[in-house]
Amino acid sequence: MTTIPAVLPPTPRKETWNRQLAPLTAFTWLAAGWRDLKVQPLSSLVYGALVFLVSIAIVVGLFAFGWDYILFPAFAGFMVVGPLLAIGLYEKSRRIASKEPVSLRRMILVKPRSGGQVLFTGILLCLLMLLWMRAAVIVYALFFGLRPFPGLDHIVPMLFTTPTGWMMLMVGSIVGGLFAAFSFAISALSIPMLLNERVDALTAMGTSTALVWNNLPVMLTWGMIVLGLFLVSLATGLIGLIIVFPVLGHGTWHAYRAIR
Repeated sequence: MTTIPAVLPPTPRKETWNRQLAPLTAFTWLAAGWRDLKVQPLSSLVYGALVFLVSIAIVVGLFAFGWDYILFPAFAGFMVVGPLLAIGLYEKSRRIASKEPVSLRRMILVKPRSGGQVLFTGILLCLLMLLWMRAAVIVYALFFGLRPFPGLDHIVPMLFTTPTGWMMLMVGSIVGGLFAAFSFAISALSIPMLLNERVDALTAMGTSTALVWNNLPVMLTWGMIVLGLFLVSLATGLIGLIIVFPVLGHGTWHAYRAIR
């Protein structure tokens, strides 16, 4: 009788997964993303404009259906699915590095080397986003009960001028921080990896987590850059996404190439 030997996946080790990158290296990725945007800039800007229009349509839909109470969790959820939406920008950066033709059509009709694994990863990220949004609603209900959402005009005073609001902000920040850290770890490098390599979704997400953990200083810096520029986009009524999203998308590709 033949015994099949057990096969264990390789364990991430610091000496093989840590790239010894300084935190400020993240700014070179941002600069590289800006350079890629300037190569046939119209394709990247149109891509960013499409993301902007989809985002506006979702916001309008939330108000139209009376779901404005999940507006802020939805913005947070955008950070989860953002890497998936940027796959066309990764493709443009890959083509620029390989000196292949670049066009908007090629950015939209992307053919990842991993095939349908990208779709599976997208489903997992969307489920994570929905779970995050549901957790935000539960946190609100735990502190304020089942009272109707007071609307955006009244929610800010309710949160910042009452002890209950302060407690909810503290607990909500902890819960949101855990979701944000987990989603960033599994998605930061997994989508570029699925585009460029023949790997399955779970391997890509696990590898992304290991690489983020072993390169924490530079990845935390990159995460803060992404968050800061996203907040700038929110402050401009999401119009800033037209430029910010392509720059961050191209920059993420360079982060993947530098760490992977």
